[in-house]
Amino acid sequence: MPRSHHFHLDHGDHSITVNVGPGRTGPIEVLVNGKVIAYQREHDVGTTVLDGELPEEPVRPFRVLLHQPRLVPSSPRCTLELGGAEQPMPERSVV
Repeated sequence: MPRSHHFHLDHGDHSITVNVGPGRTGPIEVLVNGKVIAYQREHDVGTTVLDGELPEEPVRPFRVLLHQPRLVPSSPRCTLELGGAEQPMPERSVV
């Protein structure tokens, strides 16, 4: 049975979470400080990009790259791109 995946990273005073729905094509939502700021109804294999902003003055744009492997059914990987640097987002268990 397919399961959901949850990725989380704290950046400064902000909490960034990515929730990926079950299966290889489920919905994706990006949350900053617990508030949904980006949503995509479904994704495909390969890389899906969602854009967001950190609520600072001035706002700081960022990107979330979700990579779903094409050939081998395995867990997705998630990367935060902020200020020109990429940082892997660790997957976390949600009970």
